[in-house]
Amino acid sequence: MLQYLHIENIAVIEQANIEFSDGFNVMTGETGAGKSIIIDSLFAILGERTSRELIRHGCEKAVVSASFVDVGKTALEKLEELGFGIEKDEELIIQRVLHSDGRGQVKINSQPANVSTLKEIGKLLINIHGQHDNQNLLNAHKHMSFIDAFADNNREKTAYLSAFENFKSITKQYNSVVAEEEEKKARAKLLRYQIDELEKAEISVGEAQRLKSTISLCQQSERIITALNEAYGAINGNDDPENLSAIDLIKNALRSIGGISEIYPKAKETFEAINTLVLDLEGIATDISSLSEEVDLNPEEFLNAQNRLDTISDLMLKYGNTEDALLEYLGKAQNELSSIEQNEQLKSRLEGQLEPAQQALIEAGEVLSVSRKKAAKHICEKITEELVFLDFSGAKFTAEIEKGKYTKNGCDYTEFMISTNVGEETKPLVKVASGGELSRIMLAIRSVLSLKDDVGTLIFDEIDSGISGHAAHKVAVKIGEVAKKRQVICVTHLAQIAAAADRHLFISKSARKGKTYTEVNPLDNDGRIKEIARIMSGGEYTENLLKTAEELISLMKK
Repeated sequence: MLQYLHIENIAVIEQANIEFSDGFNVMTGETGAGKSIIIDSLFAILGERTSRELIRHGCEKAVVSASFVDVGKTALEKLEELGFGIEKDEELIIQRVLHSDGRGQVKINSQPANVSTLKEIGKLLINIHGQHDNQNLLNAHKHMSFIDAFADNNREKTAYLSAFENFKSITKQYNSVVAEEEEKKARAKLLRYQIDELEKAEISVGEAQRLKSTISLCQQSERIITALNEAYGAINGNDDPENLSAIDLIKNALRSIGGISEIYPKAKETFEAINTLVLDLEGIATDISSLSEEVDLNPEEFLNAQNRLDTISDLMLKYGNTEDALLEYLGKAQNELSSIEQNEQLKSRLEGQLEPAQQALIEAGEVLSVSRKKAAKHICEKITEELVFLDFSGAKFTAEIEKGKYTKNGCDYTEFMISTNVGEETKPLVKVASGGELSRIMLAIRSVLSLKDDVGTLIFDEIDSGISGHAAHKVAVKIGEVAKKRQVICVTHLAQIAAAADRHLFISKSARKGKTYTEVNPLDNDGRIKEIARIMSGGEYTENLLKTAEELISLMKK
């Protein structure tokens, strides 16, 4: 339960230290005194969105702190899960600081935290019911949340959500694959053609240059052969006996030197050198002959080389200007085609997964629906009982559950129906209930839901809207009953509700030195009597009103 609330520089509250008791706490005061500011401060401590406009004019920061005791089991487990664990009998302290520049800090038992974490914990500590919650009753899409809160069906909801997310994921992937299918089919066809063309070409690095050399050689073959023949003839002779070859001339020189080498020993070395020269020239002549044979013009070889070079040149125009570029393109095309073919396999696999996933979703949805229908029947019976107590004589409260679209929240569409008089058919709540009736209906729902959760504190912000007379008395009694099981804090303008409280806090506003100040003070018994008399009169009060107020307090305590 909420034990203590410290507010500093929030709107017109410079500083307030508010101590709450267990049981039934009530806050009253003139309209505009600052009751809503306290509620805003509580929302801040629960991790709800805030505005820098909350910060008191002229101040750099605002601070809200709260301490809780007897924290419920669910909240204790969540604190432990988030790393802020405390023992059952330990105090939980939460602080939130708002800065005028938009920054903020959150601390949970002196440990830094973020707002999202605070919100997770906050909803397990305090339930705040305000007039906007009444509007939720008029929104049929919100009705299932009340049934789920009563149903204790977290396991079923978790199983359904898992099935829903799985089906959604598979469907999304499948639709994406199908949407791209035609485009990818065309692309795959093109890639297969390109890959086939490049693979058949059997490109090798440096081939184009080798072909160019071959073609050039073939084109100059006659000239080359002529030159080789001339060289061969000059070295080794030709068919003309009158033209001596170089070898012939050198051999003549060799014979001449050989003839004198015996009588002139110094000429022997020259003889050997000339002999070696003859041998070298003969080798050269052989080489030239071989070269001549190699260069022999082969028209077929030339044509083949030309055609092959044309093929490679055409490929280079399409895919890249070098053999390396062609091979790189081939590799990329093969990889892309592989990816597309994998997509086709993925489509086939997803097609096989769709039906089982859909069936699992349907089954999980049915299990969830059964739990909701069972809970709906029970909660509606309980709410009907509470409504009868709250002056709805002959009331009947039901929930119509129909099969709807599959969403993350299930496949059920629910709408609350009510009949406020005996013999009348139930009709949609939105068509029947007035403002005051909505307040009582919501109180009935909250009263029933309080049996199912362990949230320590319930706050009713002007739940008395549109209520008066005997109904107001019944509302006060019902809140008092709820307060026997958990702490209740109520902002009210009704004397009956104020009179039923265990602790009464009075909110007042005053102006000093050009500034407005709001204060929160507990009332003793005399103070309570005067305040309740003021509420009853709307301003001034008489001795008779004071006596009536005192009697009302006594009556509400019975």
